[in-house]
Amino acid sequence: MAVSLKTYTNRYLVVAILAIIAIWALLFYAVLMDEVYDNIDDGLKNQKIEIIREAYDDPEFIGNSHSFGINQFRILPADPGETVDNNTFHNELVYMPYDEEDEPYRILTTGFYTKNGTPYKLEIRTSTVEEDDFLINLAISLAVLYAVIAISVILINYLVLTRALRPFRRILTGLGKYRFGTSKSFQPVSSSVREFDDLNTHIVHMIQRNEQIFAQQKRFIENASHELQTPLAVTISKLDLMMEEPALDEGTLSRLAEAKRALLRLVGLNKSLLTLSRIENKQYLQNEEVNFTLLLNQLLQDYQDFIEIKSLQLQVDLNGDFVIWYNADLALILLSNLLRNAIRYNQEGGLLHISVSPDKIEIANSSSGEALNPAYIFNRFHKGTQDSQSNGLGLSIVRSITENYESVDVAYSFKTDQHVFTLRKNI
Repeated sequence: MAVSLKTYTNRYLVVAILAIIAIWALLFYAVLMDEVYDNIDDGLKNQKIEIIREAYDDPEFIGNSHSFGINQFRILPADPGETVDNNTFHNELVYMPYDEEDEPYRILTTGFYTKNGTPYKLEIRTSTVEEDDFLINLAISLAVLYAVIAISVILINYLVLTRALRPFRRILTGLGKYRFGTSKSFQPVSSSVREFDDLNTHIVHMIQRNEQIFAQQKRFIENASHELQTPLAVTISKLDLMMEEPALDEGTLSRLAEAKRALLRLVGLNKSLLTLSRIENKQYLQNEEVNFTLLLNQLLQDYQDFIEIKSLQLQVDLNGDFVIWYNADLALILLSNLLRNAIRYNQEGGLLHISVSPDKIEIANSSSGEALNPAYIFNRFHKGTQDSQSNGLGLSIVRSITENYESVDVAYSFKTDQHVFTLRKNI
């Protein structure tokens, strides 16, 4: 699932801070304990010097120090030949009656020689910091530090990114409002951030290039459609004249009829492309108050023969007039394409249901198949499997009209085995 840039950034910052603090805590603990032991060891060495001096001055002192007492040291006889003057430090747990538990001690094991050369071992111990408690306290302190740093970073990052990304959000909003064929629908956003300025500049250049290519394509389609009309009309007329020749046999007439049907399909495609070009060029500028209900009734009368040929059951529910400020020619094309689509792709003896209210018009036809894919049915040249003679532009013209003249919107749905196309007011 996609997340915002702030959430994405904060997620990695929090993890990174946690890793950095964990590594830093281990290093800090190691350095701190090394410093603690170094200070303790210096104290034990100093205590060793004082004990040896006392043993030199008072020989009886050695005999009274065979076990650890209040002074936390003991002197034991050493084996002959044993080296006793090296300093060895180690940690050891010693039972403490007060706490009734073992506590850590730092122990110095060394030795010395008396005046007459007798070797003795010397062990001096001192209580050290309780490492477990110290480690727990350190972990708690670091956890609090981590929480404070993480919350501070998230808040600062949120405030900074919110302010810094404001131009970016405005650019995204502008792109969302941009409509292909209308370059002014995107307004450049000025920003003091160089990257956003570059992004804005590249978007403007991209839109300009696309608009130029789009304009060239529209001009090409319109010019090609105009140029095709005359030769197509001439060719069809010549075919009609040839088909009237009495000397032609039935096979030749059949082939000529097929050729004429193909040319008529080409004429229909040419007209559809020309209509699309005019719609996208916004050449239908004259608007007036249009009663869609009246237009629909007129079209139903015009298509009555087609309805009867397919034995369709026509059901019309009038719950008010659908009246809107619109171009009358576009309204006629819009309703005509939707109605022809509902008749062409209906079943033999199926239901053609039309519902009209002041806010919407629903045109539904029976279906024996599944729902259509809304992502494709309005695409140009997308054709269903029911009719190979379709040019695939009828619904594309409908979508083009509703996108370029936004007072009315069109939507598709599939209800109770019926394909339903709904025209709805946007105002």
